[in-house]
Amino acid sequence: MTAKDTVQKILDESMIGTMATVDNNKPYSRYMTFMSDGLTLYTPTNKKTEKVDELEDHPYTHILLGYEGEGFGDAFVEYSGRVTISDDESLKEKIWNDHMKAWFDGPEDPNLVILKIEPEAIRLMNKSGQPPQDISL
Repeated sequence: MTAKDTVQKILDESMIGTMATVDNNKPYSRYMTFMSDGLTLYTPTNKKTEKVDELEDHPYTHILLGYEGEGFGDAFVEYSGRVTISDDESLKEKIWNDHMKAWFDGPEDPNLVILKIEPEAIRLMNKSGQPPQDISL
């Protein structure tokens, strides 16, 4: 399996990761749920959150996905990208799943927005002790 194939597998199978934003020149990280479409990531959030305010001011993020917690040798992905905040109804329908009911009334909830993250740099890390591998985009 190539490094790019491994990255795609991790993006397809890892739903939970950390997402960092910047506010007042300080980083802030939080756990988020992600869905992938190729190398593009999507994550739902409430439009009234600090992360949305931070992304409106600085639309870039750094994401970590794939670490299983087993220790050395767990492959994971470092993902840097540009974020677009979308309230497109068809995208909300596409991303919606029942786990989101804890935070939103449904895909039509006016507070639901989808963060679309398009990659600017992707790196495969810690794959069986191999050095980091940059993925060509």
